[in-house]
Amino acid sequence: MSGDERLTVGLGARSYDIVLGRGLIDRAGTLLAPVIRRKRAVIVTDAHVAPLYLPRLAAALAAAGIEHDAITLPPGEATKDFAHFARLCEDVLALGIERATPIVALGGGVVGDLAGFAAATLLRGLDFVQVPTTLLAQVDSSVGGKTAIDTRHGKNLVGAFHQPVRVIADIDALASLPRRELVSGYAEVVKYGLIRDAAFFGRLEAEGAALLAGDADARQRAVRQSCAAKAAIVAADERESGERALLNFGHTFGHALEAATGFGDALLHGEAVALGMQLAFDLSVHLGFCPAEAAARLRRHLAAIGLPTSPAELAAGRFGAAPLLELMRKDKKVADGRVTLILARAIGDAFVCRDVAPATLADFLAGALEPGRNSLATAGAGA
Repeated sequence: MSGDERLTVGLGARSYDIVLGRGLIDRAGTLLAPVIRRKRAVIVTDAHVAPLYLPRLAAALAAAGIEHDAITLPPGEATKDFAHFARLCEDVLALGIERATPIVALGGGVVGDLAGFAAATLLRGLDFVQVPTTLLAQVDSSVGGKTAIDTRHGKNLVGAFHQPVRVIADIDALASLPRRELVSGYAEVVKYGLIRDAAFFGRLEAEGAALLAGDADARQRAVRQSCAAKAAIVAADERESGERALLNFGHTFGHALEAATGFGDALLHGEAVALGMQLAFDLSVHLGFCPAEAAARLRRHLAAIGLPTSPAELAAGRFGAAPLLELMRKDKKVADGRVTLILARAIGDAFVCRDVAPATLADFLAGALEPGRNSLATAGAGA
């Protein structure tokens, strides 16, 4: 596959393009110049990404006549907190920015979320550019304008909707990812097949291994398909009042698992999402919404490419069903005291469900966390 590709997130006056292709970081200045209002930018990155891509991005901006400053954050989910957010805002303000000064996020989901939230709030709103360097960020967090930080009460509970003015997804950046990070990001790719595109899931079953092994064409196809799916949903429901909720498939369970394990290396975000998606399918089977073979098919694919499929071992000695359910109750989508879940009728057919009784959910989680338990895809109680 050769050449750049462009997808548009259609939001009227706030529409923007996702540019994807190879070697884009080295051409970022040319790609940014038409959409930024001032020839000066603040790059926000982290200590893992900076040595790999900051000099190249800086050179690309300079070649286009764009002055820049750079701020480097510590890597990891723990950086998405109030303390680092406050420090980032102070550091940006110390540079003497103006309202026309864009912030450029260079990195993964943590950098994008934190820099985007800073852009949403500084001077009551700065322009914002995403240059995602991880698979997870390219297919999910860089698109759609969700920005946030974590609190001790849960993940992404403080934030804002703030759309970027451009997303630049350089497929070549994925070559530098550690295997675990790449596999983690792949979970978000799988999500798009599960919620509304069974044919895409089938293609992933056929070429997921090649994608993870380094096939750049397979990677670009997967990023393009994922971004197209998300762009369509965001354009139809920017503020998550309807269909956009489907993008949370696996995330209500997954965010609770992340919080329960301390937002650290014990469980990466994509690994948590994989567990959450499997739990969602298992619960769908348990409630009679979905055939058991669909949950088994998902489990086979996740296991084959190295993603976890059961939270039991993770939970052992750390947390039980009750604290996990309490974390789920703090989710942003809770309504009238009931947890909002995205469940499935089949692969490619997800739906929003607010009717699962708390006792049913508690019993299901207790079973899921039993030592040695791998599948809950058995007939069971109703909602």
